[in-house]
Amino acid sequence: MATFHVEMGRKGPGLMLRDILKGDAQARAVAQVVAEVGPDVLVLQGVDYDHGLRGLGALRDVMAAEGVAYDHMFALRPNTGMATGMDLNGDGRTGGPADAQGFGYFAGQRGMAVLSRWPVVRDGVQDFSAMLWRDFPGAEMPLVEGAPFPSQTAWEVQRLSSVGHWVVPVETPEGVLSLLVFHATPPVFDGPEDRNGLRNADEVRLWQRVLDGEVGAAPEPPFVIAGVGNVDPERGEGRREVMRGLLQDARLQNPGPRGADGRLVTVDWPEPTPGDLRVSYLLPSAGVTVVASGVYWPHSGSGVDVAAASRHRLVWVDFEM
Repeated sequence: MATFHVEMGRKGPGLMLRDILKGDAQARAVAQVVAEVGPDVLVLQGVDYDHGLRGLGALRDVMAAEGVAYDHMFALRPNTGMATGMDLNGDGRTGGPADAQGFGYFAGQRGMAVLSRWPVVRDGVQDFSAMLWRDFPGAEMPLVEGAPFPSQTAWEVQRLSSVGHWVVPVETPEGVLSLLVFHATPPVFDGPEDRNGLRNADEVRLWQRVLDGEVGAAPEPPFVIAGVGNVDPERGEGRREVMRGLLQDARLQNPGPRGADGRLVTVDWPEPTPGDLRVSYLLPSAGVTVVASGVYWPHSGSGVDVAAASRHRLVWVDFEM
């Protein structure tokens, strides 16, 4: 399987679909990358959500034209762009993209999706996206001079998930595989209160609380955590120790996928800051047999323009259940 932050989100509703139907070059590049790897199950981040999943369906059609077909697709409404009517970022104004439950210019911008060769067990799906941050076990509140930032009323409505946290069971020929899908907020673009850094850390911690049975029903193995943690365990901004704690959890495996140059990084960001980091993750449960893993980041001249698809790179893991 694979996870891929495709950065296909647009600045207005319906624009991703419009662009794809007009022959969008980025969509073709994304499809070519996916076709090179050919995962049976693909988790996507950075795709706009719409009623009926028309945009996702159009992107799936482009992939089919490149030779990789998925019979099943799944997505839920993300928290991105979900209006609150409140000032959530403390700038004294309301109605901005940072005042939504998750940063977004419109409801559904830059959501998540699953494409699969096999069906989703829909009555087994768990969606934790509506959980209030304050209700998360051990939540650490952003504070300024001892008071909740930006306000107590904001803290009472703020959801934890910036995009979403889902458990999505897939019925494979070898049995049910649960996908623990997420996309955490970047731990930057805030102030000394470290609102985004604290939120990112709790979004990463959520999966351990789920596996502990403290949040929802703990999924039975085999399962895979798949998505964008937006923090590198060794470098860059954010509470790196939290990601290290997840990677070292005995219930998980950390395959350490690498690109063609041997580096353990998944995104091509400007140097020196933030630089190339590991921010996308595929972490299978301890009981599966990992056969191989990698980051699709080929040497230049490979014939596939990965940079035209996204700054992020597709991460894949082959395993036996």
